[in-house]
Amino acid sequence: MKIFGTWCLLALLAAGGTAWAQATPANDSTEKAIEALENQWLQSQKTSNPDLVAPLLADKFVTTGLDGKVRNKTEMLASEKPRKYASAEYENVHVTVFGETAIATGRYKGTGTDSGKPFDEHGLWTDTWVKMPGGKWQCVADHNSPAPK
Repeated sequence: MKIFGTWCLLALLAAGGTAWAQATPANDSTEKAIEALENQWLQSQKTSNPDLVAPLLADKFVTTGLDGKVRNKTEMLASEKPRKYASAEYENVHVTVFGETAIATGRYKGTGTDSGKPFDEHGLWTDTWVKMPGGKWQCVADHNSPAPK
């Protein structure tokens, strides 16, 4: 019985240590940094300027758009050029940090024109950010799903 109690105590300490590590100021600052990068991405949409988001994307970036198409970085940036946003906003942005990786999720609403055709989009998104060897955070994957209005 004493061995069982020792194991329970060790498990409790390990769980407490994990919870403390997830609540450290380093994670708080990383969450804020990722939120700032997401805001820069939003600004690129609000200003119809994909050049603002280009440096945030890793060279091997991949995205699944609201249309279900999978695109690489070059394809995604090219698909953004003919889009002119009248409005764009994110809601319920949440960032979770896992060491050198962060997952950001949220809801997107956007209106405007794409190659002259109007759009009114509502979606859910998930972005995967990785801290690169030079210390810079970059998005490596983005997934979008249609959401009800």
